[in-house]
Amino acid sequence: MSRRQVSSTRRYVDTGSFPFAGALHSKSPSSPLLSVILFLLGAFLLIGYVYNGPGIFGGGREAVSKVEGDFICTSELQRAIPILKKAYGDSMHKVLHVGPDTCSVVSKLLKEEETEAWGVEPYDIEDADANCKSLVRRGIVRVTDIKFPLPYRAKSFSLVIVSDALDYLSPKYLNKTLPELARVSANGLVIFAGHPGQQRAKVAELSKFGRPAKMRSSSWWIRYFVQTSLEENDAAIKKFEQAVTKRSYKPSCQVFHLKSYH
Repeated sequence: MSRRQVSSTRRYVDTGSFPFAGALHSKSPSSPLLSVILFLLGAFLLIGYVYNGPGIFGGGREAVSKVEGDFICTSELQRAIPILKKAYGDSMHKVLHVGPDTCSVVSKLLKEEETEAWGVEPYDIEDADANCKSLVRRGIVRVTDIKFPLPYRAKSFSLVIVSDALDYLSPKYLNKTLPELARVSANGLVIFAGHPGQQRAKVAELSKFGRPAKMRSSSWWIRYFVQTSLEENDAAIKKFEQAVTKRSYKPSCQVFHLKSYH
């Protein structure tokens, strides 16, 4: 049997399908082992490229996350915090974040100077880490269904920021949730929403979210804001765009700036 395997290997090499193995075979009796090592090394490099993109040890992970349905806009928000501080100034001193993975956002906001932060997690946190569970025990983060009234008084927060949450709501529930977000804010509401074509939840996670995400165009959102009597915050939009330009930063999500109800 071993002889047959060797002869078949030689025929395979002779066809030119694996020229490097042929070269090694002519030079060393250990070429089958070297061929296996080269094959495994090539497979490893290919897997590294698929999962990490160019630069095997990093750089392209975000593109993979988009396909897998990670929370793109929540990650985007964390990168945009310095820009939001430039745009909103003192209005960033008391912030409520609403959306999945809010523990990470709140933890990052709390590290900012003169910033208080709270969070609302719309989904289960059974797999949350110790830091997140600590934030929940202390009442800084609450786990609550945002399709119902939020457990806060009117104008409890200077700024409310929402990410990766409204995309999962139908217009029926948006009619209830969006006014609630504006109600508990004093100086503004910032929405990070996905672009049409961006994928969100994996099929296995749809039971958690209740429905697949629906990405709406900017024109759809603007019409919806008008219908719900929410005005865009032109001053904040201008400052945000100036900060974006200065930092050569291009958001991967749609960012809307709205005024609070008065």
